[in-house]
Amino acid sequence: MGEPESGLGRSKSIANMRRLEIPTLIVAFAVYGGFLLWTGYFRSLPLLIAAPLGSLLLAWYGSLQHETIHGHPTRSRRINALLGSVPLSLWLPYGLYREIHLRHHRHGGRHLTDPVLDTESFYLPPGSLRGMGSLRRAIQAANCTLAGRLILGPGLAIQAVWASEFRKLRAGNRHRLFAWVRHALGVGVVLAWVVGVCRVPLFVYIGLVVYPSASLTQLRSFAEHRANPDPTLLTAVVEANPLWALIFLNNNLHIAHHARPKLPWYELPRAWRQMRTCGLGARAAAAGLVFQGGYLAVTRAYFLRPFITVEHPLEALKPNDTYTSQ
Repeated sequence: MGEPESGLGRSKSIANMRRLEIPTLIVAFAVYGGFLLWTGYFRSLPLLIAAPLGSLLLAWYGSLQHETIHGHPTRSRRINALLGSVPLSLWLPYGLYREIHLRHHRHGGRHLTDPVLDTESFYLPPGSLRGMGSLRRAIQAANCTLAGRLILGPGLAIQAVWASEFRKLRAGNRHRLFAWVRHALGVGVVLAWVVGVCRVPLFVYIGLVVYPSASLTQLRSFAEHRANPDPTLLTAVVEANPLWALIFLNNNLHIAHHARPKLPWYELPRAWRQMRTCGLGARAAAAGLVFQGGYLAVTRAYFLRPFITVEHPLEALKPNDTYTSQ
């Protein structure tokens, strides 16, 4: 028989059990179970129903991946990575997403929107437009509107990541090479199930499910950050209805998320209610950074009108190898 567990050991076990986040595990079960059901019954559903359902599931999975990157639902980074690393959306390796997003949270949020230091900035460095032709200028301008972001945003994000990664691979970065090889193997397994077993056409999965799911993520991130001379007013909140709040796992409450990035998704509404009428929340509302009408208010205000400028407006910055991502 083994030695009796010490009081310290029992306390540690209890603490670990309490750290196991049941709501996030339920989301993980629902996402993976829903994906298996969706792929299994895809051919029994009308495409007009199946494609939007699949897009919502993949957007929800992207929100789950975001939670695992921030240390949920367990204390184990390895277990969290296992929950979030299946490449259902095909185009972005989990490890790369983790690296990009954690860099976005560096410096306590002081450099958010800076296209040199913020890996998720949608701004270009000042002077970038001078070297562009009229078509590229028009594309970048359209990407500052919600309509353009939904249509062009996923393609621009994928192109930015892949171009930067290609440069790293061409330079002989073995770490990146191994990461992409692992990712390719995972993509092969996903497509073997989706296309080979469940007979979902590849062009349907990519064009009508994966790409629209990325557009939904772009909807969430569209109004999250805007340049401001005040470094405490770089982040916004969209007070979404319960459906979008669940799909985005409350990441739409972005001020609360950046203020307390280790807080699990289901505790963000309470945190935002505490911030809403005082301090940072009140100043953000006064600055027009709180959308009380949810994504409908964002759509009405910025569907064809730019939310940000193409180039970062505040300081002279030098171009760097950064991404515009999730």
